[in-house]
Amino acid sequence: RSWEGNQHDGSASLLWVAQPGLLFQGDKQSSCHPLVSTSGQESIHGATLCYLPLWWPAQLSRLAPSRSSQELLGGFFFFPCFVPTAKSQELLFPQSLSWALGYNSSLAVHSLAGGEDWVLLYVCSHTAVIHDVPGGRQYHLQGHANAISCLCVSEDRRWVATADRGPDPLVIVWDAFSGIPVRTIFDSHPGGGVAAIAISRDARYLVTISSGRVQKVCLWRWTSHTESPVCSAELRPEFGLQAFVIFNPQNPYEFVSNSKTQVIFYLWGGAGLQYSTPPLTKQTFNSVVGHFSQSAFHFNNAQALTGTSAGKLVVWDTACARSLSEEVQAQPHSTKATKVVPMQRSSITVLTVLASCIVTGDVKGRVKFYNGQLQLLACYSHSGVGHICSISFSKSPPEPPDPASLIHQILFLSLNRNFILSTSDATVLHVATDGTNFEKVMEEAKKATTAIACHPRQALLAVGSRCGLLKVWDYQQPKHLVSRIFTEAGIQCLSYDPEGCFLAAGFTDGSVYILDAISLQSCCEAFRFSRGAVTHVSFSHDSEYLTTADEKYAVTVYRRVLQNGQRCWEHLAGLHSHYKPIRSILFGVQLDSNEPRLLSLGEDRQLVEYDLSSSSKDRLVISHRDRVEQVAVPLCLAWYPQFGTESFILTANSCYKMKLYNTTTKMCRKTLLGPTYGSPLEKIQILPTRSTTEPQKCYLAYITQDKVGLQILPVDGNPHKSSAFICHPDGVSDLACSYNGRYVFTAGGNDRTVLKWEVNLKSLISLACWSLNPTVSRLNPSQELEDYFYYVQLRSQGIDTLETRQVSTHIPLEEIPSVMRAMGFYPSEEEIEEMINEVKFSEYVDTGEQVTKINLGDFIKLYINHRPALGLSMKTIRRAFQVLGYDNENGDKVIDRGDLLLLLQLLLFWNAIFTLLLCVLCCCYCSPGAAALTGEEIPEEITAERFTADILGLPIAEPEKRTVKINE
Repeated sequence: RSWEGNQHDGSASLLWVAQPGLLFQGDKQSSCHPLVSTSGQESIHGATLCYLPLWWPAQLSRLAPSRSSQELLGGFFFFPCFVPTAKSQELLFPQSLSWALGYNSSLAVHSLAGGEDWVLLYVCSHTAVIHDVPGGRQYHLQGHANAISCLCVSEDRRWVATADRGPDPLVIVWDAFSGIPVRTIFDSHPGGGVAAIAISRDARYLVTISSGRVQKVCLWRWTSHTESPVCSAELRPEFGLQAFVIFNPQNPYEFVSNSKTQVIFYLWGGAGLQYSTPPLTKQTFNSVVGHFSQSAFHFNNAQALTGTSAGKLVVWDTACARSLSEEVQAQPHSTKATKVVPMQRSSITVLTVLASCIVTGDVKGRVKFYNGQLQLLACYSHSGVGHICSISFSKSPPEPPDPASLIHQILFLSLNRNFILSTSDATVLHVATDGTNFEKVMEEAKKATTAIACHPRQALLAVGSRCGLLKVWDYQQPKHLVSRIFTEAGIQCLSYDPEGCFLAAGFTDGSVYILDAISLQSCCEAFRFSRGAVTHVSFSHDSEYLTTADEKYAVTVYRRVLQNGQRCWEHLAGLHSHYKPIRSILFGVQLDSNEPRLLSLGEDRQLVEYDLSSSSKDRLVISHRDRVEQVAVPLCLAWYPQFGTESFILTANSCYKMKLYNTTTKMCRKTLLGPTYGSPLEKIQILPTRSTTEPQKCYLAYITQDKVGLQILPVDGNPHKSSAFICHPDGVSDLACSYNGRYVFTAGGNDRTVLKWEVNLKSLISLACWSLNPTVSRLNPSQELEDYFYYVQLRSQGIDTLETRQVSTHIPLEEIPSVMRAMGFYPSEEEIEEMINEVKFSEYVDTGEQVTKINLGDFIKLYINHRPALGLSMKTIRRAFQVLGYDNENGDKVIDRGDLLLLLQLLLFWNAIFTLLLCVLCCCYCSPGAAALTGEEIPEEITAERFTADILGLPIAEPEKRTVKINE
């Protein structure tokens, strides 16, 4: 191929020696990332990164230095163009994808192997999965940061191309034999991503069509060095969304695409990319055409076909067959619809050409074979097959009978190739054409996967979806064990009891089912006491209580009772204890007894504790109600492991802060900086301890909006003790941990997938050791803080004193707010109280004495953990002006000068922005030699930009300009 001239001197690259079947050979752990011997290497914190020696080094050297190592390794951006060595792999990846359940049923499922080997290629969220079904093995092609929107496979099944939609879209070409990414196209279609993709039969060219209102068609010679397309063209919006494209198998310089309403034919060559849009309406043939589904080129190289929702095939004729030349005419050859052939009444959803046969699939699950004259040759159907989304034939057909004529041999090879069917209801079937045997390969959730739960004592995973499907998997094998379908409503949440006997399921209609954990049979009648969808469900430690929370802000408690000599469940009581959505419900154990303890946390910033022992039928008693936040919104809750004498409750809020509250007094004992990976923590779970010999080694698993991560405990604000990876770009709906702490599971919601992540604690510890002083490294500038720190000592001893100065390494606690404000952090009175109490009572449990002073090192940690995680952003200021301002005659959001001064008095220490302004005004009034800033000198109307630049004196960042070209 054209890129063979770039072959490096080394002989260890799997790309050059890869053969079919190589992918699943050898140790799974070492094969997750191919080992490549290269001439160039990059090093990040001592970990060697090796990249393939084609055209990637320039891209890596350009992009890698612009991103911090924490972003590279923490999941903000995963480079598909570098491959870690075997030694560095354990260092780089604290958690690695081990298995994927479910798939994107809107995309095609491809058969990669021939004969009886069932090796499938499909998409799970942002990962392409190569699945050896009989061997129970998977290989994951990971590299996209957004959900994959389309994929295609070359004729010889060697090359796989995947593309995504979203910010910074990628197109990646993979070697299916070795799993190596051989080409990455950055920013192929900025601003939207790719809607359709196809690869030519000779596997030299790639065509992509962007998504969005104005679509762009790009033709790539992916086997060359070029970073820009060979040719491109823009399509008019009236053509509709072109969501399907395919090359002419006999001519790589011709391809066709279609939307629901328009078919477009393309020619490309020396004159660029040209296209024609032959018209076709109901009046053309006085017949209902319907919406277009898929198109294909006829094997006679003079015609093309398009299937429609009316069960018809549109035949397109060209004036003459296109020669295999790159020289293109001034105008594309004329193409027009010559006839519309009614094939059936049902909609045709899939159209493909196989050897000398034309194959269609429809909404009723039928697969039909036609000859070149559109005469029916064979039909395959099954009552359990629904709307067909894709058809993929095996690579190797069986040997034809001998003797036979050439025509008979061709027909035999076409009609006797087994194929894979995928349907819109997430079912994949294998069809053996010799006996019309439909064998189900996979049957997954038809709607969003919203709930997962791990068995507390066995390797079992329960998965629930909005379509009512509940499945239990053995995740060690892995294999499906048992399932049950609930037709009344969708599953919203799941929970096993601590003994592993029951499985509770909450549904979207407010019902609660308590099931046998093994058979999934109901243990009692369904409870229907919630008026809204059940969002949370949890068992007490002794399996005597079950509690639920619903979207109507109510908490409902059920308990086990003895009736007629048998243990059964009954409704105890319910209560609307919150006025905003409930984020967490949590059972614990009383400190002085073995009685269960129940808490709930809501977006109303209330932590509510219930007195179960005093509650009675239809009366749920609240023992404590505490407000845990002032401005931030609490998002999740967990019992903190016992590292010392004092016991804590751990919360995470919307401002990227984690807080420790005393379990008895509910006093905030510590505020700590949490993981800052693009979005706050949505759910947290303490990873079960594997070893009883080291109880102090604990870890926290968490999910953000689109990532899964691990945190080393105890939390202290050290960013290097946390790591996160993109798991579901379109959103994570649930998190579960295995009973032995070896695996973490995430559910992707609308992407209908569940991912199994294998935990590697050694690499997580290695990440934490990379920075010797991570706290100081996040402080900029640290020298300024040190100067303020020692100036406070002078002020506390008196500025005008003539006595000998007592230089100390500590400052009084009451001076903490002054130094914080000098550093640009303006805490509220409540935040000041929390900071002082955090230091004052830090040793009280152990020594019984209060701390009255703080040293520089502890102050730096206090400052880092309490200051805003993301600083003051222009977005925050504009949002405040949107709420508090009005539109002037120019349409800008402004605040009146008088209103501003009034707001400064009313909103003092409530909003950080206006508090900052007040401090600036005070400095202007009080600074010697400074001009007094009076009300008349402030403009009558203040915009967000003027407020930031003129009053606060802060720079306004210019909009970031995107650079599409990769080469320097």
